[in-house]
Parts: sequence; structure tokens; C-alpha cells
Amino acid sequence: MSDEQSPWVGDLVHAEDTRRRGIVTDVRDGTVWVLRPEWRRGQWASRQPDRLTLIMVREDLRDQL
Repeated sequence: MSDEQSPWVGDLVHAEDTRRRGIVTDVRDGTVWVLRPEWRRGQWASRQPDRLTLIMVREDLRDQL
């Protein structure tokens, strides 16, 4: 992710490992990204931020609500 912006809390991402879209809810110790599904309950974690593709940053997501 050298050229791209790293996903951060509130951003919508595509998690390549799980093939799911989710919203980043927490970044723990800079090593674990916690995500929740876009429309459902639950959560999962990723230790590989380079496998998270940024779809939309928090500010743009907020504008769409």
C-alpha cells in the first residue's frame, strides 16, 4: 500500500482475505484492524492492512448518508 492511503477508523474497505466489505471500527496497537460488516452485525479482524483495499474514506461515506 505504498502509493495508496492506509485504511483507518471509519473507512469502508474490501478485505481480500475474507472477500467482504466492511467498515474499520478500530486499529489496535497499529497491528490489528477490526472491521464490521457494512450492513449486518458482527466483526472480524485483519492483521494484514496491505490486504485491505480502501473503497471510501470516512468523510466521503458521511456525505452519502
